[in-house]
Amino acid sequence: MIFSLDHSYSTRYHQFVLIFKSKKTLHWGELDVPLWGLEKDWHERLLERASAFSLVIDDRNVWFIAASRMPAKVHPTARPGAYVAELWKHDVAEFFIADPRSGRYIEFNLAANGAWWSCEFRSPRERAEPIDIAFPGVATHAELSIDGGWMAALAIPIDILSARIGFGATSLINVTFILDSPDQKFVSAAKLPGAEPDFHQPGHFSGFQFHELEET
Repeated sequence: MIFSLDHSYSTRYHQFVLIFKSKKTLHWGELDVPLWGLEKDWHERLLERASAFSLVIDDRNVWFIAASRMPAKVHPTARPGAYVAELWKHDVAEFFIADPRSGRYIEFNLAANGAWWSCEFRSPRERAEPIDIAFPGVATHAELSIDGGWMAALAIPIDILSARIGFGATSLINVTFILDSPDQKFVSAAKLPGAEPDFHQPGHFSGFQFHELEET
């Protein structure tokens, strides 16, 4: 299931992101979706190996799928499917969803082995709750390749996402990666301002468009 570059769309930034719509319920192990490739880091340096992502919605979940050809250095306490804080201190893929009306946003972290974390914010870096509370109903999946590349997925219930953050047509989103720990490289799908990496800029996240997923 590890992606190949001829199955991805490589670019630096995305003014908007496509969310593919599936007419059938998706299952890990049967996923066949296009991937968006990210080739450069925050400082415009070309990545040694591209990373990629896809966002897909079915009748139950929003799927965040992340992949990289680079071996991942995950948090030492990360276990497959476990909810683990501070994954961002090591290699991780991140998915942000913001409500531009309220300024609230949710961050999801996904490690290469399927460990994950979530947090809701009232405003940039201002947590909605002082303690970690796992987002309800989330499921994760992961697969490693022989050469160290990886693909992982996070399935987020649509109904809860809509209730918590008003997920819908006006939402803003972003996908980011932290790679090559401990000499971390920071990658963002949306163009975010600043000389140093700062992913917590919900006002600069991207809009999105739905696109029907071609299925056989």
